[in-house]
Amino acid sequence: GLVFTSLVAYLSPMNYDFVRRVGQKYFVSYKKRDSFSTAVKFCSQRGLELALPQNEEENNILTQFFGDVYKTAWINVNTNKAEGNFEVDMKNRPLTFTKWGEGQPDKSIQNTGCTMLSENAVWRVTHECFLNAFIICQL
Repeated sequence: GLVFTSLVAYLSPMNYDFVRRVGQKYFVSYKKRDSFSTAVKFCSQRGLELALPQNEEENNILTQFFGDVYKTAWINVNTNKAEGNFEVDMKNRPLTFTKWGEGQPDKSIQNTGCTMLSENAVWRVTHECFLNAFIICQL
């Protein structure tokens, strides 16, 4: 009870439009869309990390952030192919859960690729890191 209450008190001044709790983890969002680099910066400036689902339940919950039209969100997978072939997060920690779509991660991506959660809760990598996708942070 107590930890939960203080965390909610901590979250509410930030006025996130969208908060989901899964176990010990919170996903928060203003439902804004922007580039991958903006997403990473946005979360870290708030002392949070870009969302990274670590099980099926978390992965499915993230799709609740999607709107009627836009159905992609950036997730915290390392963008540098050479640094781990999209098998580590931005801090080079191995991914314990992945949900790659068919033909993903895209072998044709040479160096930099950003990973998004897309429709049907599958992951795909794009070299177009400037695309706008939902920014979801976790704490």
